[in-house]
Amino acid sequence: MEIIFKRLRRRTLEDWTVDTINTFLMLIVLIVTLYPFYYVLIISLNEGVDAARGGIYFWPREFTWDNYATFVNDEKWRVSFLVSSARTIVGTLIGVLFTSLVAYGLAYKQLIFKKIYFPIIIVAMYFSGGLIPYYVVLRELNLLNSFAVYVVPSMLNLFFLLIAISFFKEIPDELQESARIDGANDLTIFYKIILPVSRPLLATMALFLGVGQWNSWVDSAYFVQSDNLRTLTYRMMEIINQSTMPIDSVGSNYASSMNTVTTFSIQITAMVVAILPIVCVYPFLQKHFVKGVMIGAVKG
Repeated sequence: MEIIFKRLRRRTLEDWTVDTINTFLMLIVLIVTLYPFYYVLIISLNEGVDAARGGIYFWPREFTWDNYATFVNDEKWRVSFLVSSARTIVGTLIGVLFTSLVAYGLAYKQLIFKKIYFPIIIVAMYFSGGLIPYYVVLRELNLLNSFAVYVVPSMLNLFFLLIAISFFKEIPDELQESARIDGANDLTIFYKIILPVSRPLLATMALFLGVGQWNSWVDSAYFVQSDNLRTLTYRMMEIINQSTMPIDSVGSNYASSMNTVTTFSIQITAMVVAILPIVCVYPFLQKHFVKGVMIGAVKG
């Protein structure tokens, strides 16, 4: 305690001034960053018709769960939420596993034609054939209008492929050599040795790939025709682009909620539902994510 008090006494007026200004600026940044999320939340908990009057800034004026009840009771929104959840979980797991597996192979020092692969990866990462050739490829692979169109094209992420290659090269060769002496093959080494020591990399990949899968709506708009395969973000874009109340989608639910729900309140509620899973998952990945972000800077 005495050491702490001595340090406090040595602080000059300039130190206090700088710290006060920094604290004030950080509070402003914090408020500006968090308030939009808070505003969306309180609007989703307010009656839609009442919210249209405006003037709601800090708490709901007419508290209600009708917006969420309408969202949950509407079959299209429920199906879209399940599709988005399924593509996020499956797409993230497959993307992380397949990208890591390919990176592990390309990181092998005795790989044949190793110098040919990296230029191909760089060219493919910066240039694409365009939407129409991409559509033709998906059609020839019979991926159109199927759940596979969400997960198969995103199995290999070239950006994280390069980062993973750099990371795997830094793992000591002695770990793999000792495992080979014990009779382990390459797949056993990959699953039991490489992946466990690559948690920061895997967590970073999972977070970015998962957010990308959850937020994606273009593939649902262009490559899917079935309503049962539409994603949550596509439904949000659809309802945002509607200038009138959608009778076929949520009209019956509006009537059942005594006309307190509006198109805007459903939009806001869908935004809260879309944000909530990412907010819940991020704290569990934050510890590994901070380490993983430094991979490209330190080992790139």
